[in-house]
Amino acid sequence: MNTKKDVTPASGRGRVLVTGGTGLVGSHSVARLTKEGYPTRVTVREPGQEARVRAALRRAGVDPADRLEFAVADLGADAGWAEAMDGVGHVLHHASPFPTTPPRTEDDVVLPARDGALRVLSAARKAGVPRVVMTSSFAAVGYTAKPGNRYSEEDWTDPDTEGLPAYHRSKVLAERAAWDYVRDHGDIELAVVNPTGIFGPQLGDRPSASVGLVADMLTGRMPVVPVMYFGVVDVRDVVDLHLRAMLDPRAAGERFIAVGGPSVSLFGMARVLREHYPAAAGLLPAEEMTIQRVREAAKTEPALRAAAALGGRVPVISNEKARSVLGWEPRGIVETIVATADGLIRSGLTLPGTG
Repeated sequence: MNTKKDVTPASGRGRVLVTGGTGLVGSHSVARLTKEGYPTRVTVREPGQEARVRAALRRAGVDPADRLEFAVADLGADAGWAEAMDGVGHVLHHASPFPTTPPRTEDDVVLPARDGALRVLSAARKAGVPRVVMTSSFAAVGYTAKPGNRYSEEDWTDPDTEGLPAYHRSKVLAERAAWDYVRDHGDIELAVVNPTGIFGPQLGDRPSASVGLVADMLTGRMPVVPVMYFGVVDVRDVVDLHLRAMLDPRAAGERFIAVGGPSVSLFGMARVLREHYPAAAGLLPAEEMTIQRVREAAKTEPALRAAAALGGRVPVISNEKARSVLGWEPRGIVETIVATADGLIRSGLTLPGTG
């Protein structure tokens, strides 16, 4: 059982603005912040989304009391951001478009990700916020092949990598634009967290793409999986790393990869689930597609493009920087995968013989 210490000094409990508060990472951020006593403001695209944030807090067993408020602001427009930043001491920028279906054009994903990051940084700078912590992705780090396939914060995905999906390209371009903005202006700090695949218990009412993979495996909707190795990290540890990057002076101007351990394949993840949930054994993936089949299928199936882009490589991903600089201690991968499945079961997913 992984236990987390409160990384929050009493002197650092200024108001925190959280973007993307209805998402997997954002909902856990809001729960952690309000539980630890931070006054927290959450941006929503429309007032009706406030109810989703409050429902997530109830699922987390957190009563925010008078520490939670909302501001209406959209990544695609300037309106509302000045008001959202008023009186804010910290910013956690989690929001970024993640299409559930292939976008009509790449710009449908790239532009809101890049321009939204710049809007948040600009508004924070004008409001005198000293630092923004931005959620990027390992997609911005390790989707271009290199000898040895070892990746650290020094690496960048080439946005022109052949076959790179639009979402992955958007993360590269948005993070690059954010660093350029900070370099050009010089009076605001940026720290970036680059998570690998984010799993763990979900608080929201809509499964994230990663959590949805586990749900699909457990319910028989993925009898075959592509060969694909990737890093795994628990959402609670992603939030912990954001808070450390928010508070530690050493985080300014730095990127931090969030990964819980060695890369795992989808088929390996299925083996973990089979061991811990034998009732679902007959529904879990029984076959792994070769990279040749993946590449061919990806020509007509957009969902396989990320696997094709990885090319069957096994990335070796370092979390040493987050550990040594910020004292971060992530959960193990098996614990995270099991927590993901347990969360789905608590939310109503029924396994064979248990319903």
